[in-house]
Amino acid sequence: MFSAIFAVIFAYLLGSISFAIIVSKIMGISDPRTFGSGNPGATNVLRSGKKTAAALTLLGDALKGWLAVFLTDAFRQTFGFNDTVIAIVAVVVIIGHMYPVFFKFKGGKGVATAFGVILALSWQTALICLLIWLLVAFGLKISSLAALIASSLSPFIAYFFLPTPYLIAIAIIALLVLYRHKSNIKKLLHGEESKIGDKSSDSNK
Repeated sequence: MFSAIFAVIFAYLLGSISFAIIVSKIMGISDPRTFGSGNPGATNVLRSGKKTAAALTLLGDALKGWLAVFLTDAFRQTFGFNDTVIAIVAVVVIIGHMYPVFFKFKGGKGVATAFGVILALSWQTALICLLIWLLVAFGLKISSLAALIASSLSPFIAYFFLPTPYLIAIAIIALLVLYRHKSNIKKLLHGEESKIGDKSSDSNK
């Protein structure tokens, strides 16, 4: 039981590391919470005009999601973890990203971290979701819409590849991602959502 609790706490703390904020600070870019959408994520970092910073943010956020699940699964036999523990870790690392203890509980929307989690649980599901995201993102140039569609479909795709505990975890993650995009949904309905590549005049170039 103690090992499981430690794994969950570790997942939350790992998720709480905001690569958008850290990378921006290292590269001399304005805090992503102060421009654009105000979201500390790769898409908003891209609005600074720094593609490298956005790529590093995307990679870091995805990696921490993958790592939390991978490590828990790797120590499955050592500490007696079962599918339920791994599923809880998968959800908690997302919660950490969205509500990070290190940054006053104001985090990102969880798309990249969710991808990392799903990749660790099922590469097939992750690949299909990525293809859906790419089709929508490059077709319509709207990152939030691509994320909303891919997230909404992820539980249905996972149904064919994963056991029930993991399927439930992905369904919860999808709901969390949708909830965090509520402002984007309103903008989409009013035709006001920004597109990929839009720059912010408030950011350092």
